Amino acid sequence: MDSGGEADGIRVSEPVVVREQPEPGVAVLRLNRPAVLNALSNAVMTSLGDALDEFAGDGRTRAVIITGDARAFAAGADVAEFAAEGPNIEAWDRLWACPLPLVAAVRGLALGGGLELAMSCDLLVVAEDARLGQPEINLGIMPGAGGTQRLTRAVGKTLATEMVLLGRELSGRDAEAHGLANRCVPSERVLPAALELARALARQAPEAVRAAKRAIAQAYEQSLHAALLDERRAFMALLASPDGREGVAAFLEKRRPVWRKP
Repeated sequence: MDSGGEADGIRVSEPVVVREQPEPGVAVLRLNRPAVLNALSNAVMTSLGDALDEFAGDGRTRAVIITGDARAFAAGADVAEFAAEGPNIEAWDRLWACPLPLVAAVRGLALGGGLELAMSCDLLVVAEDARLGQPEINLGIMPGAGGTQRLTRAVGKTLATEMVLLGRELSGRDAEAHGLANRCVPSERVLPAALELARALARQAPEAVRAAKRAIAQAYEQSLHAALLDERRAFMALLASPDGREGVAAFLEKRRPVWRKP
């Protein structure tokens, strides 16, 4: 976890999160605090939430990549800031509520809040030599933005216990082997691989993607019975929706579907 504050060498005019749109339907949010290894300040989390809200409502963006730089995705929370002011926990709620599919592209360090940010995404691409962990225990605290819950669900209780209670780190290769990452590639391939996934997501029916994302999230949050009932309701609603009708018609007519804007 990095302990950098606001005097991080970044000029005031430079945004802490840079927005990029490499192609239609796909957006990239790049954390931009390199001097403190992209430590997650309240300003960073607010900027992420603002950008995701705008992308979700613009009618054009279908998938979003969140990334850092070659040294760090994010090395943790801005410890100096939250020790003085407290963390903005509510900012994470905006991230978790984003209806668009999110792809984390991780190079370098993803520690503490950085790993929690990556795990908040729907798909995770990691560099082979990336370092992922929850070292909060070394500061006498514990993960507070989903680390104990998402990590345990992803890798199982045994490994999560070592990572949370002992601060064990995983390499990118380990993360893929234990089901924490969808793809593990050489560092120079991380962004291209993330873009391939985002491009594929952007081609899917947008309302179906949003509904399916909600249903998958509910698998964590509800009993199986309640989640199955919600899944059934979402399925029936999609079947009767314009995208659902178009998808079925296109299949029967042996053509590519034309999805409407969300």
